[in-house]
Amino acid sequence: MIPFDFDYYRPNTLQEAVTLYHSLDEQRKRPMYFSGGTEILTLGRINIDYTEAVIDIKAIKECNTLEIIGDQLVLGAATSLSRIDDANPFPLLTQTAKEVADRTARNKITLGGNICGRIFYREAVLPFLLADSQVVIAGLAGHKLKPINEVFQQQLQLGKGELLVQVITERIYIQAPYTHIKRRRQWETGYPLITVASLRAKGQIRVAISGLCPFPFRSPAVESALNRTDLAPEDRVDIAMQKLPQPLLNDTEGSPDFRLFLLRNTLMDIITEYEEAVF
Repeated sequence: MIPFDFDYYRPNTLQEAVTLYHSLDEQRKRPMYFSGGTEILTLGRINIDYTEAVIDIKAIKECNTLEIIGDQLVLGAATSLSRIDDANPFPLLTQTAKEVADRTARNKITLGGNICGRIFYREAVLPFLLADSQVVIAGLAGHKLKPINEVFQQQLQLGKGELLVQVITERIYIQAPYTHIKRRRQWETGYPLITVASLRAKGQIRVAISGLCPFPFRSPAVESALNRTDLAPEDRVDIAMQKLPQPLLNDTEGSPDFRLFLLRNTLMDIITEYEEAVF
């Protein structure tokens, strides 16, 4: 249970949802978009989140898309992680999604909810950062299509009342060789210490990381170091480790030094795996 009451709305179109958001905002009801609801429940119980109006987007057709259109995979923001796991449209995304929480929770957790959430990890965004995906965002002015690496800066940069509708990914990245490594302190479904997703695309290693900082990220500087084929793998990783963003997480799961230790070993494993596959 959460310690507050709220009004519930279930619009059928994007325009209705966005217009409703602004109307409720003018009434000072602090509206929130809702698809799976797990984060509202989690943060509401500990008095971090509060709203007087919830706008459920699950009835909106565009938000439930899961299909290949031409050479593009189109995924709606209201698609559950378990549905992605079952359909397996993007192997790296599937591997990432199936290691978020447990199956019961993944039935509720949605792609958009994970990407736009406030909890640090937001691992579902990692494959899309690597694949140069694009996002469809709806607002009062209509729809816009933006590269995810342009609008995801520590979190998805949405204007007031804007709504993530879909994520679009090119087939070339969906089929690329990938690695997904998740390090936990305990249990198979506990919070991660470090998650690293990687793709090999256009002859280069790409990496995106969750659990090191209080936000997921992909760093061009880190990738540049890892792709220095004129250097030994250990030297490439040493340089990459100097290019990491700040701050580093320090919580009950692990210290910054422990997380860095795990990340270093993980990056070495990724380089070794890709180079062995090439040769």
